[in-house]
Amino acid sequence: MQTQRLLVILGLLWGVAQAETWQVKVTDNDGDPIAQAAVYVSSQTSPPKPAKPKEIIIDQIDKEFVNHLTVVRTGTPVSFPNHDKIRHHVYSFSVAKVFELPLYQGSPAKPVVFDKAGVVNLGCNIHDWMSAYVLVVDSPFFALTDSHGIARLELPDGPGYVLSAWHPQLKSLTPDTLTIAANTPHNAGLVLTMNLKKNVRAIRLPTELGLNIGYR
Repeated sequence: MQTQRLLVILGLLWGVAQAETWQVKVTDNDGDPIAQAAVYVSSQTSPPKPAKPKEIIIDQIDKEFVNHLTVVRTGTPVSFPNHDKIRHHVYSFSVAKVFELPLYQGSPAKPVVFDKAGVVNLGCNIHDWMSAYVLVVDSPFFALTDSHGIARLELPDGPGYVLSAWHPQLKSLTPDTLTIAANTPHNAGLVLTMNLKKNVRAIRLPTELGLNIGYR
């Protein structure tokens, strides 16, 4: 039994040692960086063993969802606390997840489990301008781009990956993709270009609301 445990620990340490940080820059057709775009592994030869996802939070503050775009792995529970002094009614009719949280303040009794890959469009039945997106992916490897359009992913050493990028303003119905060959150095300058629709309203980022929202 001790030998088996030691082998498991050594295997985990080897996996961590072989992991590399990949940096991907996402730009529009003019070469300008795209912030808050989702970059994730959409295909790989040896998928990792599934792990229980952590519960995350999508808040409601000042009549806005925070974050506007959240990426989660399939099976992730998501809590929707309402920190406004008024009630909200959160819902989605998306194919990937249909649910409804009737008028409430504070935190609902149970989180919503996102158990199917796809795009989930969130709304509030009381405040029509409130909208947000949850991108559910069948992968533990994903990240959002920062203000410079940079996404950083910790990927284990492997035969190669196919990365996808998605954004709420993406013109195409399918995400843009980028292939990382097995012999590509991890510090290679990877750039993914997206064709976006014009945004009709400004989206406030968490930093603009003075927030630091993360995992529970």
